[in-house]
Amino acid sequence: MAWIYLVVAGLFEIGWAIGLKYTDGFTRLTPSVLTGASMVISVLVLGLALRELPVGSAYAVWTGIGTVGTALLGMYLFGEPATVIRLVCIGLIVSGIAGLKFLA
Repeated sequence: MAWIYLVVAGLFEIGWAIGLKYTDGFTRLTPSVLTGASMVISVLVLGLALRELPVGSAYAVWTGIGTVGTALLGMYLFGEPATVIRLVCIGLIVSGIAGLKFLA
């Protein structure tokens, strides 16, 4: 169950990272409230995962999920470059996340 919590926390991290773009510097109310809620939920659910998982592995996976998801959505939603080297680097992050999952 802890890994499910960790994935959910990572998804909310993606939500708040992408949400920051939509807040326009926290000048737009609805995106700002949703982004803030995503931040709080992400950290709270990470806390649930940490009941059973080692903090080093869990934190690395949490930030890795957020990094990969945000980078991919940035490419899709905002037209950020999807160069080969960038995709290879994202793949390396994914392989690190998988490695930590199987070692923790």
